[in-house]
Amino acid sequence: MIFKAIADGRPYPDHGYATAKQWSRIPPRQIRLSDLVTTKRTLDLGSLLSEDSTFYGDLFAHVVFWQGTFYLEDGLHRAVRAALQQRQMLHVRVLNLHDLDPPAPTESGALIPTSEMPQVKEP
Repeated sequence: MIFKAIADGRPYPDHGYATAKQWSRIPPRQIRLSDLVTTKRTLDLGSLLSEDSTFYGDLFAHVVFWQGTFYLEDGLHRAVRAALQQRQMLHVRVLNLHDLDPPAPTESGALIPTSEMPQVKEP
């Protein structure tokens, strides 16, 4: 299995990150392909086989972390290409939606800290 799951669409709320400049503020990190859930079911073979498919875009795939799951929002072609090259890791920018939402107050009024993303162990 290459990915954790294959979804059709984004199950998480809109995060407002639409430009490469916004995503570039997030430092890249490595993540296992088997930890990713895709948000697209189809793949364009021309884009997959193109050597310069990232020429006009971000070099790193975009991943959204929400409710304990890493969703591959942009970079499916790069991820499949990595799998075809028998690589298990992918360099990505991870947007943690829990960091964007303010903490929820408890009944006593104390704030509950947001959960942190799990750290990926290197192979």
